[in-house]
Amino acid sequence: MPFAVKSTLDVVFWFTDRALNDREYIQPQKLHRLMFLAQAYFSVAFPGRKLMPATFITDSLGPVEPTVFHTFAYGRPHMVEGNPVTASVTQFLDTIWRRFGQYSAEQLNKKVAAHPPVADAMAKGLGEEITLAAMVKYYGVDAAAKKAGVPAPTEMVRPRLMRSQDGKAVAVKSWTPKALKT
Repeated sequence: MPFAVKSTLDVVFWFTDRALNDREYIQPQKLHRLMFLAQAYFSVAFPGRKLMPATFITDSLGPVEPTVFHTFAYGRPHMVEGNPVTASVTQFLDTIWRRFGQYSAEQLNKKVAAHPPVADAMAKGLGEEITLAAMVKYYGVDAAAKKAGVPAPTEMVRPRLMRSQDGKAVAVKSWTPKALKT
């Protein structure tokens, strides 16, 4: 299964840097919930793909990525640098941040812990894997998710908007020339 980024740390660095740019310190719990939501929505929006090579397991407050948890136990590691993130991934992560970044760690904990993929895994005990299949099912097509106020995948992947010379919003897509007929 192809990944959109080379390392889970690329997503971690993106979120922590974005929070700092917004003059916010991102708490570890909030970071893990945002990573979880990003992985889930990315896999729904781009079927068959994972945003990052990550596995989420249950913790007493919600999903965590154990490698990131261990790596950042004493703060951001100083000797690790992230890989560049593509414009499309940046746009996607920016959408996640705009949609969920406003919530506190506690609010995200409550919200995500109530979602069936997390709740079902937590019912089995701590350290249980939250499968990508369960995430995709709930965040993608499950009618219960819609009733619970979970954003639709189309809300998470929007076309890039720019302004015309008149100030009107216009959707922007990459241009691909037509093939020449020979």
